[in-house]
Amino acid sequence: MVVTGRRKFIFGSAAVLILSTSLSAQQKQPEPRKMTNAEKKEIQVIQKMVDDAQAAGTMPDNALNLVWQHNDLLKAQGNKQYLPFNVTVDPTKVDGGKLTFYWRVVAADAAAATDDKGKKKESARKDGRPEFAYEDLSSIALKPEDGNPARISRSFTVAPGQYDVFVVAKETTPEKPAKNAPPPKVSLIKQSVTVPDLWNGELSTSSVIVAERIDPLAVAPTPQQQSDRPYALGNIEIVPALKSQFGKKAELSTFLLIYNTKTDQANKPDVTVEYNFYAKQGGSEKFFNKTNPQALNAQTLPPDFDLAAGHQLQSGQAVPLASFPEGDYRLEIKITDKIANKTLTRDVNFTVAGS
Repeated sequence: MVVTGRRKFIFGSAAVLILSTSLSAQQKQPEPRKMTNAEKKEIQVIQKMVDDAQAAGTMPDNALNLVWQHNDLLKAQGNKQYLPFNVTVDPTKVDGGKLTFYWRVVAADAAAATDDKGKKKESARKDGRPEFAYEDLSSIALKPEDGNPARISRSFTVAPGQYDVFVVAKETTPEKPAKNAPPPKVSLIKQSVTVPDLWNGELSTSSVIVAERIDPLAVAPTPQQQSDRPYALGNIEIVPALKSQFGKKAELSTFLLIYNTKTDQANKPDVTVEYNFYAKQGGSEKFFNKTNPQALNAQTLPPDFDLAAGHQLQSGQAVPLASFPEGDYRLEIKITDKIANKTLTRDVNFTVAGS
């Protein structure tokens, strides 16, 4: 892993700080591997395509229906931020079911483009190519999706700033293409992303991740495994929800990490998290219900919990929606750091519709 500058195509994910209190915040980084000759050819074609699109300021036709769904935000090592993201493609348009997937993160402002000493980050390498904030490539075998778009989740790690993320999905070129075969179909999209500083010492949180489900893991993923599964974090794996509409038989499942809390002499925080639901009616809101507040303190946390050791303060709930009338809602998550006497809120907008 390269924590600053362009990744060297090691096909692994930057390690996010671990969620489990039983695991260290530091992870072994994946060992670099050499690209195959086929991969070298693929990356050259894709890099030129993105170079041309950047220069022209236009995107080619979206032949595979590549769509950016959303990204999340967590702390990473080295005072950086970890952004897992989700895109979808139409698997019925991918002949052979094999994709080459590429993403490039380009600094779009001066703060993101320079380091702490004001040196430009995206300088030329020995081969003449620029050093991007982040760049990676992977091969993906798509599975049948029963007519639904296929989800692809990957990640990148960057310093605070404004970035443009270029994402390419391309049918993988066979090593021996058939004679007169049509050119591989390809999609290229650009997404702008603003990355705040989660390491500034102020009370903050990760994204509120709304999950389809959260699965326990018997073994934490290796950095190599986390490359393909960026939401496998420590002892859990989150499958993010791609839609904000849920049936009445579903649950609203949320997860977040709480950062930069003050601590007592035993290095324990004292935090309260409240979950309040509001129904949206005719342009206004009306309080609907709430759950019991969560207390995260020396009495409720594990005895060995220690923020200084890299343990993570997490919160979340799975709330059944059976009692929610159909309509639009806002979940207000209110986090109070009692030691610092500071409060912040995070909102989740969602809709309950049908069964």
